[in-house]
Amino acid sequence: MKVVILAGGYGTRISEESHLRPKPMIEIGGSPILWHIMKYYSHFGFKEFIICCGYKGYMIKEYFADYYLHRSDVTFDFADGGKMIVHANVSEPWKVTLVDTGADVQTGGRIKRIQPYVGNEPFLLTYGDGVSDVDLNALLRQHESTGSTVTLTAIQPGGRFGVLDIEGNTVTAFKEKAIEDGGWINGGFMVAQPALFGYIDNDKTVLERTPLERLSAEKKLGVYKHYGYWQCMDTQRDKGALEHYWSSGNAPWKVWD
Repeated sequence: MKVVILAGGYGTRISEESHLRPKPMIEIGGSPILWHIMKYYSHFGFKEFIICCGYKGYMIKEYFADYYLHRSDVTFDFADGGKMIVHANVSEPWKVTLVDTGADVQTGGRIKRIQPYVGNEPFLLTYGDGVSDVDLNALLRQHESTGSTVTLTAIQPGGRFGVLDIEGNTVTAFKEKAIEDGGWINGGFMVAQPALFGYIDNDKTVLERTPLERLSAEKKLGVYKHYGYWQCMDTQRDKGALEHYWSSGNAPWKVWD
């Protein structure tokens, strides 16, 4: 199953960093948060990625173009015509497709643009700025058992984000950017059927508005409640919290060896 990662936004709330590079390339422990997300999915056996690039997307492309070189020991023999010898090769069992989905395209529009790379099959979907210790296998099992068009992971971070009304394992109302405290919110880490593409009109479609609102009204938006760790990187304060976890050696999302 392919993993689609939304990585094209401007990241304006962390502009101290994002004016230099796209938000998913901001580093935690010396590696982009995008890398942390991909390592997490890979641990669960999901190794094929489609990354929706936009703002400064060329930097994401350059990162993966040089990934093999940067993660290995290398000898450059300039006396022998600049011959390059790679030692202690470090690589990942990944297939990564990088798609330029436009700088000013909304989240739904980005997803619509990668439809040819997904095909007519279910896919995993998440944002390129958040980590968690969510059980992806349990999420997928629940999605498959309910028949939902989309199943999202719901978390309870407080009152900073929009809220979900939930009955059982179904979202009955999706309220983006509301101000209530203590509600369940969309934490990303979603599973989607290809039918989702039919709910997206054009580049201006925001996934979190019309498509998810329509699906909730039709009772086709499932939910997987996650009570464990989750953290997005919206601000420098968030970045500092993630760095603290990583440097302590106890990062909850660090499940790989």
